[in-house]
This record gives sequence, structure tokens and C-alpha cells, in this order.
Amino acid sequence: MTNAQNEDRKIQGLSLRELPKVSLHDHLDGGVRPATILELADEAGIPTPAADARGLRRWFAEQSNAGSLTEYLKTFDLVTSVMQSERALTRIAREFVVDLAQDGVIYGEVRWAPEQHVGGGLSLAQAVDAVQRGIEEGEDEVDAAGSGIRVGQILSAMRHDNRAREVAEVAVAFRERGVVGFDIAGAEDGFPASQHRDAFDFLASEFFPVTVHAGEAAGLASIRSALIDGRALRLGHGVRLAEDLQIIEQEGDEVHVQFGDLARWVRDREIPLEMSPSSNVQTGAIARWGDEIADHPFDLLYQLGFSVTVNTDNRTMSGTTLTRELGLLVDAFGYDLDDLETFQFNAAAAAFLPVEEREELVEMIAEGFER
Repeated sequence: MTNAQNEDRKIQGLSLRELPKVSLHDHLDGGVRPATILELADEAGIPTPAADARGLRRWFAEQSNAGSLTEYLKTFDLVTSVMQSERALTRIAREFVVDLAQDGVIYGEVRWAPEQHVGGGLSLAQAVDAVQRGIEEGEDEVDAAGSGIRVGQILSAMRHDNRAREVAEVAVAFRERGVVGFDIAGAEDGFPASQHRDAFDFLASEFFPVTVHAGEAAGLASIRSALIDGRALRLGHGVRLAEDLQIIEQEGDEVHVQFGDLARWVRDREIPLEMSPSSNVQTGAIARWGDEIADHPFDLLYQLGFSVTVNTDNRTMSGTTLTRELGLLVDAFGYDLDDLETFQFNAAAAAFLPVEEREELVEMIAEGFER
């Protein structure tokens, strides 16, 4: 099935695109419109690997299918190079919100690393403020078009660098101005959450929500560090948590599994897994199980009662949308509307929002699926 066909999918008579969705793991620099990249690059005199948007999309697709997180991340060098001014950050954030709404997203959390956007002289706070202006402009544009969306920022610190405490302090300072959470991102293997314990201690003292990239390019030790050192309330990807599950016996559709202590803890405490099927294939996160969506341990984790959520990770690099990701899972595992609704309920319950607002999200999702 082509991307266009997946975007127009209907499940039990309902359009996948029009169903209300919650997006928890979506990178700002991973979702910039190719046409915008080209325009900003031209203004800044930055060379690009393609002259038009279609060619640039193709370049991203080719580079992103390398099978490793390290190679996948190299595509971001071009994108971040055009995101070094307030004007660029505001425009990109506005377009990002509009694109989310067109994908049926009613609540989204956009994560990005402000420390990567200060090359043009901006401070961390100025960069965050510029993105917030763009988010609010995008929300207003969506409202004017007759829809509705709310988007919060998650500030990421680069795990291989040493600015985590500084980024954490900015995140807390902006908690009443659009920032809802903190994250560490970048090359995971060799850079555990424990290296940024000072930042996580500070965030815990401020009761500030944390999600940590873990279980993507590294295994169980990384996930353990995210939970213990990072006090993570959610796991960014968390795919390799399945390494802590041992299939003892399989009879038809019935699978008997032995849980490791880590997997049991995550499941029993309903710690949400922010999984991104296409990205997880592209980065090699599911290499232990295969190289197709159908090989993804997503379904195993879902059937065993883990709090799984569906995300895009990087819309531009992976050439995807949340609608498309849901369609791919339907094709791979035969999910129906009830399953897709469950994934949205899981995401709504995991959102970094007050409980009253999470309950409102759940009601909006239920109403949307009922229609």
C-alpha cells in the first residue's frame, strides 16, 4: 500500500486521518517541511542535497534507511543549520502545529534541543520563546480554520553534551509558558541517563515531568538508568524492553512469556512506551526481531498489557504521519478501531498535563471514535 493510500485509509467506515489523535514523541527538527528547508537554506546560502522538495524528501528517505541511529541522526545536520534564528524557529513551529492538526492530532508534545539552535547568537531562553510564539500562532491558525489543537514543548538536552542542567533550568522557568516536560536525546549507546543525574535531581526537586530516550539504540541497562537515574515517567521508544521477555511457549495466538524484573516493573506501573514503528525499523531498534513493521515487538508488548503509544518520531526523515503509522500497524497486526482507540487513550493518559485536562482529552477521543 502506498503512502497516499495509507493516508486515505478508512477503518470500519471511519477515516484514519479524521480520528482524534495524541502525539507524544515528535521532534521539531524532524518534522520541518522540505520546501521550508530549501527556502531557509537559500536565504542563508546553505547548500542542499536536492533542488526541490520532492528531491529533498527522497534524499531524507534514502539517508534514513541506513539501519542505525547514528546514521539516521546525520540527516539532522542540514535541518538544524537552517534553524538558527528566531524567525526561522517561529515559522517552523507554526507550520509544525498546522501539520499536526491536518493529521488529526488534537494534542501534541513537540520535543527539540534548544542548545542546537543557538549558533546564530540566540540564548536558550530566546530560542524557547521563539518556538512558543510559533506554536501559539499555529494554534490560532488551526482555531481560525474551525479545528482545535493544543501543543506543549518538551525540551531535550543532548546526552553526549554537558548542558543538561542548564536546559533543565530553562524548562522549569518556562513551565507556565508552554514547556511541559524534559528529555535527553541523541546518541543513546554509551551515554546513559546517569551521566546527567544532576539535571534529573533538579527536575525531581521541582516536580517537573521527564521522559527519556531509552531502549532504542541501547538495551536494558539504558532503560534501567532512565527509570532510576532519570526518574522517567515515560520511555522514549522503549522498544528493546522486549529483550527482557522470554517466550516460553506459543500455541496458536496464545503466547506464554516469562517477564524479567525490569519488564514487569514497566508493565505493572503502566509506564508508557513512546514507540514509532517506521523510525524503529529505520534506526535498527528492532534488529533483534527483524526489519519489517510486522517484526516489531509492538504487538507482543500490547498483548501483554504494556501501555503502548504510537508516534512518528521524525515526520520528514521517515516520510510519515501519525495516520500512516496507524495504518501500517493495522496492516501488520490486523488492529481494529477499538485497538486504535486504546492507543490514543494510552497517549492521553500519559500526556504531561493535569489530570483534569487528560480526562478531557479522553472524552474528546471517545467522542471522535464514536462518530
